[in-house]
Amino acid sequence: MPRGRKTSKNSTGKTTQSLPVLQPDAAGVDIHPRSIYVGVPQDRASVTVRSFGSYTPDLMEIADWLAECKIRTVAMESTGVYWIPLYEVLEDRGFEVLLVNAHHIKNVPGRKSDVADSQWIQFLHAVGLLRASYRPPKEICALRAIVRRRAVLVRDAARCVQHMQKSLDQMNLHLHHVISNITGLTGLDIIESILEGEHDPAQLSKLRDPRVKASEQEIGKALTGNYKQEHLFTLRQALATYRHFQAQIDECQQEIDRQVKELKSREGVSDQQPDGTDAEPTKMRRRGKIVTSVISKELERVLGVDLTRIPGIQTDTAEAILSEAGPNVPADFSSSGAFANWLQACPRTNKSGGKDLYVKAKKGRPRLHTVLRTAANTLHRSQSALGARFRRLKARLGVPKALTAMVHLYARIIFHLLKTQQQYDESVFAELEQQYQDRRLNNLKRTAQSLGYALNPIEPLAIG
Repeated sequence: MPRGRKTSKNSTGKTTQSLPVLQPDAAGVDIHPRSIYVGVPQDRASVTVRSFGSYTPDLMEIADWLAECKIRTVAMESTGVYWIPLYEVLEDRGFEVLLVNAHHIKNVPGRKSDVADSQWIQFLHAVGLLRASYRPPKEICALRAIVRRRAVLVRDAARCVQHMQKSLDQMNLHLHHVISNITGLTGLDIIESILEGEHDPAQLSKLRDPRVKASEQEIGKALTGNYKQEHLFTLRQALATYRHFQAQIDECQQEIDRQVKELKSREGVSDQQPDGTDAEPTKMRRRGKIVTSVISKELERVLGVDLTRIPGIQTDTAEAILSEAGPNVPADFSSSGAFANWLQACPRTNKSGGKDLYVKAKKGRPRLHTVLRTAANTLHRSQSALGARFRRLKARLGVPKALTAMVHLYARIIFHLLKTQQQYDESVFAELEQQYQDRRLNNLKRTAQSLGYALNPIEPLAIG
């Protein structure tokens, strides 16, 4: 019999081997919306599994019972959002709480019950077979809740825009076909005038902003339709709902700005400019609005670097990176590959006989993965080196796989910048891009020479 293992007899009298216990003070929790099952080791209580309610007094009772059983560490499954209240209560009481992936604690086939689930979680945690999921500090979790709420509001506001477009289509008004954004200055002015009773296309087209490419005649032709009351009613409600969501988005942004300003600065980063004065607010454009870039300076103060210098990453993307991954990514993740793997941007490891059986990326997309995917999608026409790389990947792999590859590249860039505390340097990737172009040119020359031809440079064609 191998050393370090214990033997025991089950109900049938057969001898079995049990794994060595690495966490003797471990408990397992199975969480449901209205009930919580807690399992402790057999030598800690006469009843090793107890059922509790999900009200706040019940959570306090769970913490008291675990303290009586001298439990130090607790493992629980991430079930929706039901685990958050108990997690916070146990964390405040001084317990080491592990939030584990549901795929890592699947019960063995056979009998399954809530009692068996809590015992199985406790056993896996006691023998050291569970890994804790990453959870940022409390202040970052508070920021993350607001950032996620803002993302939901932005999505709902986009649906309201679709409802406005549907109402315009039903009236045969093609405003959203001649103007790229009906929620811009020209679009909102025209929609407001329509709802106020102005239905003359010639008068409505005069509200055109000079920067709009479409002419007044084209806009007037697009605004010739049937202004029926039922469609005007739905348009009015969609516009009111859109404005309501925009007001809530602004409130969320103010709360995000306040919380970011209260975060501690990164080590080695001063709260002030070198001359001792606060950063001067500069103007920038965000979703069609002119706002100050004070929040960009605050993000740079907390993170230590300005992530908005990376092509495709805007201020809201940097806010999502801070709220989801935290300000100290190099300390929380062992390497850039581990960070990319946490973002589900790496292929799963599945080998047998020295061959890769399945090399596709893992299923599931964390919120930060989706945010970086959206950022990478803006590189279609970017003149940066990252834009050129994305276009090559898109031509070779297709758009979905190219976006996943760019998320992996973003993860490595962000990890490196946060670890070294160096600003993003476009010249590094520009040099790599030039090396690629040189290799491509040399390959073409060798191919032409092998076929008996020679390549001669030509002057670029003048456009226009």
